Amino acid sequence: MSSPFFTTPAWSTPEQDDIHTRRIRLGSLSSAADSGADLSIYGDSDASIRDLDGDIDMDHAESATPASYDFTKTLPPEIVISIFEYVDAQDLHSAAQVNWKWNAMTKDTQVWRTVFLRRYQRQVLTDPAPIQVGGAGLGRPNRPNQEWRKMYQARLELEKNWRAGAHDAGKAVYLSGHTDSVYCLQFDEEKIITGSRDRTIRVWDINTYQCLRVIGGPNVRPVLGPKVLRTVDYPSFHMATASVNGTAYGNSIYHTPSEWHDASILCLQYDDKILVTGSSDSDLLIWDIKTYQPIRRLRKHTGGVLDVALDAKHIVSCSKDSRIIVWDRETYEPKGELTGHRGPVNAVQLRGHLLVSASGDGIARLWDLNQMKMIKEFSAKERGLAAVEFSEDMKYVLAGGNDNITYKFETDTGREVMQFTGHSQLVRSLWLDSANDRVVSGSYDLDLRVYDFVTGQELWRGEEWTTSWMLAAKSDYRRIVATSQDGRILLVDFGIYKGAPNYTSRDGNVIENLDLLRGTDHTTEIVWRNPVWPKKTSSQRH
Repeated sequence: MSSPFFTTPAWSTPEQDDIHTRRIRLGSLSSAADSGADLSIYGDSDASIRDLDGDIDMDHAESATPASYDFTKTLPPEIVISIFEYVDAQDLHSAAQVNWKWNAMTKDTQVWRTVFLRRYQRQVLTDPAPIQVGGAGLGRPNRPNQEWRKMYQARLELEKNWRAGAHDAGKAVYLSGHTDSVYCLQFDEEKIITGSRDRTIRVWDINTYQCLRVIGGPNVRPVLGPKVLRTVDYPSFHMATASVNGTAYGNSIYHTPSEWHDASILCLQYDDKILVTGSSDSDLLIWDIKTYQPIRRLRKHTGGVLDVALDAKHIVSCSKDSRIIVWDRETYEPKGELTGHRGPVNAVQLRGHLLVSASGDGIARLWDLNQMKMIKEFSAKERGLAAVEFSEDMKYVLAGGNDNITYKFETDTGREVMQFTGHSQLVRSLWLDSANDRVVSGSYDLDLRVYDFVTGQELWRGEEWTTSWMLAAKSDYRRIVATSQDGRILLVDFGIYKGAPNYTSRDGNVIENLDLLRGTDHTTEIVWRNPVWPKKTSSQRH
């Protein structure tokens, strides 16, 4: 793969290059001579330099630019490397064209490590830190010699795909198994966890697309099905897996724990220690994320638990009963309640000691958990908010709902600063990827939309990639994972090339060096279980 930032020039020998470099750097000897520069490092006995001497225009000598100075010849290598660390990728490309020595220096691993992390490293601005959803795209921290330059190139290619639009980017993968609406999800670089109206929790391998585990009560074990549903057309379609329900494998992965939910799984969130689920049965269940065994059942709500948020100190739940309950993360005991909403509290988002909530009463509220009180309100134009997000720097609140609009509010002032528009029905799901400045929304109009968080520009739109209402969607540097009322999980992968005019030969291929961005080593053998592959036309078979 080529890139204008990474084209390696055809180099001459170092001896030939010195002559070329002297010509580039000195320009004309009028400027060098007038500046009083010491030209000895350039070899003033060389004939090519002396030949330029006759071109001096003394009338313009005083206004000429001083000679450039090749610091790489006199400074220690470690200092040179430190200087290049301050240069951005485009200027590094230009510097690499100067000569063979500069080219070598600009490819130094430490230089590209600094350039990469300066652009892509996630800033943690709250204590406790927010939950990491998906991958960070920063590679493996325990790998001593990461290939930072190749990683940077892969990230650039990913960014180009995110901004290319649905016609040219985004490949769809469909996972089947749930037998009813899928209300909630979270994912990382190894797995996806989903919760459904069918009263089960499923764990999926995000790399092989296999369903690894199904957790539910003894009376909800799935049988054959669900039926095969419509997918998006080729070339947007990549693949779909058939359900393993009712098969020997499907039965082997079904698990009934000592505690389970007796109604729909409406919400979930997990970190590296626990999984928290909330249900229409009004309870929360705390699970060990490694064993998927229940640890504790939390009972205090009197209506369905609609959303949950957690960090290292808190578990926060909200409910149809219009209450928000703050639980102690260590003891699992309630610390207090936040009241004031006049309708169901549909969503919450946690940042340090601050919490935002969105309600069917049309109000988003900002709360201080240290004082357990409300500090600000943000109002939609029309009644009913279904989703809320809180930027990781805590400067902005996003809220969307019944009027089909996502509002961006300034936290300090409460002022509305932007609207993300385009949906024609209720905005049911919102996700803000602060690290990559992208907003993902899912709607009852069946569409997924991606916006630039800073400018509000729509970057990508998946129109009717599912057959029913969008209920949840989250994203990371590479992919969107979404769920809908049709019971399937939809992955939109921007790391896989899409066939398009002039690019059909690379359709389905993964971006070069994309695996270098993974934060973990994936060793699971890929085994396809009943995959459904796209049908190709006769012209595509040849």
